[in-house]
Amino acid sequence: MCANLTPLSHSALRSNKYQLIADYKGKIIDGNQFFSDVKALSARLSRQNTDQFALYYEQAYPFCVSLFALLHSSKKIWIAGNNKQIAAEQLIEKGCVLLGDWDGRELSIIPDINNSVELKPIDSNDTQITIFTSGSSGKAKAIDKSLQQFQREIEVLEQYWGGRLGNSQVLGTVSHQHIYGLLFRVLWPLSAGRCFHSEMFLSPEPLLIKAKNLSAYWVSSPAQLKRLDALTPWNDLVKLTAIFSSGGALSVKTAENIAQQCQQKVLEIYGSSETGGIAWRQSANNKLWQVFNGIRISVDEKGFSHLSSPYLEQKTVILDDIIKIIDEGQFLLLGRVDRIVKVEEKRLSLDSLESRLNCSNYVQQSHAILLDGKREIIAMTLVLTDLGKETLNQRGRGTLVKQLRKELMREFETVVLPRKWLFFSSLPLTVQGKIDQDCLIQLFSLKHTHSPQIISCDYQDERVELYLQILPGLVYFNGHFPDQPILPGVTQLAWVEQFGKIFFDIGLPFLRMEVIKFKKVIRPDELIKMELNWKAETGKLYFEFTSMNNDHSSCRIVYGEQ
Repeated sequence: MCANLTPLSHSALRSNKYQLIADYKGKIIDGNQFFSDVKALSARLSRQNTDQFALYYEQAYPFCVSLFALLHSSKKIWIAGNNKQIAAEQLIEKGCVLLGDWDGRELSIIPDINNSVELKPIDSNDTQITIFTSGSSGKAKAIDKSLQQFQREIEVLEQYWGGRLGNSQVLGTVSHQHIYGLLFRVLWPLSAGRCFHSEMFLSPEPLLIKAKNLSAYWVSSPAQLKRLDALTPWNDLVKLTAIFSSGGALSVKTAENIAQQCQQKVLEIYGSSETGGIAWRQSANNKLWQVFNGIRISVDEKGFSHLSSPYLEQKTVILDDIIKIIDEGQFLLLGRVDRIVKVEEKRLSLDSLESRLNCSNYVQQSHAILLDGKREIIAMTLVLTDLGKETLNQRGRGTLVKQLRKELMREFETVVLPRKWLFFSSLPLTVQGKIDQDCLIQLFSLKHTHSPQIISCDYQDERVELYLQILPGLVYFNGHFPDQPILPGVTQLAWVEQFGKIFFDIGLPFLRMEVIKFKKVIRPDELIKMELNWKAETGKLYFEFTSMNNDHSSCRIVYGEQ
């Protein structure tokens, strides 16, 4: 145990009353308040007959209070990856009571502030905390951890960077509901005596405004760092004591740009929910990963990588990544084992396919997925360069796809080439900064007889612009009307709701429509822009259908309880 760390087993005790715990809704929470909050909730939870609770909170401080109240109540804890209806139903089926922000499905519990219970240290080995993988490469998997496993990892992190961080406060653009955010935003600062900010910032700009008058560091992800551009307040980034990144490899280009603009060398963390942290690097200096103290990696004759780690109960595990060991404790990542797929009995590396496309003058970023159906096919999502956008706009989608297929055919057999393509301004991401697989699969699964062809998509948080080709073969033109086919208004409304639920977290039922306007008919072969704006605070989805010369329709759909 590092001398300056408080064990997690003792973090909620009264002895830490002078410690700054969190910035919550503009108020600084000290150790005394944290102790009182945990004690009051624990007193109430201890009287619950249920042994298992599932946690989901938008804010990190109430999450932390509930986590430690449950630990002090000797309950089993499930930390949910999201609070969607399906996740809630699955956790309830496992016997969990929901605690936190579950859209009305959670247990309503009032802390007992008048209790006389005294909190005692937690037995860190006799705890069960279940976390979930992100699900970015398949179905989310439940992983059991003890508090002691988290403590071991915190000790190593503090050895590496505790001196550098000092008393810096913690700001994050990643969720505490997954292991990286849980460790770096909540548990590590709690143990080290650093104040964490309860709010998860959705973008760097408000985070940097908050950090202006603070000594602070940023817990981020590659997806967010990649979006830093000429409008980024680089002078504010200079002041940060550190920038951490995890969830995927940061491109060398992005790392070097950040280092050049603000002299910050991003600290990348490599690991997973199953393994915990494995290695780190600063790719602006070195592409090689360096294992943490106590970690051992070996590669067998079949090319499988074996990990030995003090954070694991079992002796070794086989990694999902392909690793090339360069020197003692140093290695290169070459891709994921589980991204080797079979298409028409042909083996294909999705990483290799993406790598080849990323070399194209037309492509800035690519992401391939395997779609299951009557036959397995590859679907490709691309972010285009300026040249790619120019080609798409001037020469058309078909010409661009033909050119990209031609480039791929230099290396890959025709049978494995992508059969479906989507063009985005930026890839859709989950709150964890991972590519949103569910969103992409839903878009690729749309039937061409019932949905428009998506030419391109500009997607940013609560706004999306879809450029759509209205195909003449759509079933909605049948009989509507003979010799003068037009797209029915009800179809436009159905598309709005369909795409709205794909891109936005709309959990409430349809309530009503407001200010409906149909100004100009939409005919076959027209190129239409569908603009959607989601206002979560009011439950309203605004839309407009426009073309180059016309405003076609607009409305707002209201969601909520009757």
